[in-house]
Amino acid sequence: MNLSKFPSLKGDVFGGITAGIVALPLALAFGVQSGLGAAAGLYGAIGLGIFAALFGGTNTQISGPTGPMTVVSAAMITLIIGHKGSLDEAVPSILFCFFLAGAIMILMGVLRIGQYIKYIPYPVVSGFMTGIGVIIIILQFFPMLGYDSPKTILEILRNINDPVQNIHWPSLGLTALTMLIVYIFPKISTLVPSTLVALIIVTIMAVFIPIDVKIIGDIPSGLPAFHFDIFTAMADINIVLMPAVTLAALGAIDSLLTSVVADNVTRTSHNSNKELIGQGLGNMVAGFIGGIPGAGATMRTLVNIKSGGTTKLSGVIHGIFLLLVLLGISSLASRIPIPVLSGILFTVGISIVDRRGLSHIGKITKTDAFVLIIVLILTVFVDLLQAVAAGMIISSVIFIKQMGDITQKDSTSTSIQTSKEAEKLHDRYHIPNEIRPYVSIKRINGPLFFGNSEYFLQLGKKVADEIAVLVIDMKRVPYIDQSGLYALESIVLSLEQKSIQVFLLHLQKQPEAMMRNILLIPNVIELETIFDDEELCAESIKILIKNNKNIST
Repeated sequence: MNLSKFPSLKGDVFGGITAGIVALPLALAFGVQSGLGAAAGLYGAIGLGIFAALFGGTNTQISGPTGPMTVVSAAMITLIIGHKGSLDEAVPSILFCFFLAGAIMILMGVLRIGQYIKYIPYPVVSGFMTGIGVIIIILQFFPMLGYDSPKTILEILRNINDPVQNIHWPSLGLTALTMLIVYIFPKISTLVPSTLVALIIVTIMAVFIPIDVKIIGDIPSGLPAFHFDIFTAMADINIVLMPAVTLAALGAIDSLLTSVVADNVTRTSHNSNKELIGQGLGNMVAGFIGGIPGAGATMRTLVNIKSGGTTKLSGVIHGIFLLLVLLGISSLASRIPIPVLSGILFTVGISIVDRRGLSHIGKITKTDAFVLIIVLILTVFVDLLQAVAAGMIISSVIFIKQMGDITQKDSTSTSIQTSKEAEKLHDRYHIPNEIRPYVSIKRINGPLFFGNSEYFLQLGKKVADEIAVLVIDMKRVPYIDQSGLYALESIVLSLEQKSIQVFLLHLQKQPEAMMRNILLIPNVIELETIFDDEELCAESIKILIKNNKNIST
């Protein structure tokens, strides 16, 4: 076939194959890192890569095991083994957890949760990704030095002295050489991924010298088997549910962030909810065939795009390529030294660290810096999902405080202005001179919500007793929540007891609808006290005050 006649097909073929070449060493490394073995990494890359591409919402996305997903998977696998007693006993429950995570992602897509991922603040993303990078780097300390690694960060840091004092120099040398090739080879050529070059060169050297180091070991040949036994593990739902939720949430964030990157490069627009459905289906398939879960992979996606990939076919070809590799060279891959994979993962961890965000930590706002640091610490030493949740909560509270402060700053009131400013405000609303001592005006700028409802209440309390009418201008209040509604009700009722009438001016659609829904209108706020026209409002105020105060006008 002459591919030149099909430019899109040609690009997809080359993009998919190139992405597959990049994905190969990473899939092997992530599989080993997870604790399920190199084959599980390949199975995950194949299952997820093909099905996420076919059913996802980002045309150029390449999916497979990623650093963040592998870190969580490894922790989850350790947890389940702790309950079951051994890896063999735990495998059905582990794969069921992966399968369930995929199902949860599909549910997230169906419920259209994908559209909300974009609201995660950058300091949360930066702290989280940097934390993931740090975790991956720390997890390589023991393999780099020639030892089996403990499963948790605290255990590694607690026990690092022994391997440091008894370094297995061949392992350290292979790790260092691998990293050196990964970083130097791109300066020589970019036609072949440097990770693959490092994998091949250092493995050949280790085999033929030979060098006594730990190797991957046997990788099953042939097509992956279906694990129907995962359904027998449904009884362990209490064990696997929260890890599955964590994997699903992380996979959603990881994938959709990559989708945004792809959009920026290709100038297209992805379907976030469809992407979640595709990622969920891919992870279900990955779990069903014994693979580790994954997500949209930024580096592999960019490689695909730069190599010409433009449609979903490129992602499918990437998965098929890995399947052919599995069928053809699994026996050769079994000889790959563990320190080589450790070196590759070192570079992956370094690339994940948000060096740009960290470099600006002294130049951004103190609140953003605080959120970034907290999320980073919690990610490394506590829990990934808790880290993101804490970051979101802290960021939300800070945002609410800032919005409340802005609303307070921009809102004005004749009761707290200088006489000159109050005069201007009365002029603005056409209030006649003779009744101005009896009229207070409050302009609210911004949403009336729980973040500023207390301030609004305090403004209401500051209305002087000699005032007859309080005018609340709500022209710039596009939104009101339950706290705001009750605050407004409290002001109206409390001022009513003082014989002070409240007029609403320029009431917007959403606030009005909410007031009518809870019968604040007309039970508390009468329709006759709501105005769209300032002059008409001023005239009504004049009549009211004239009647109540017996003012001669």
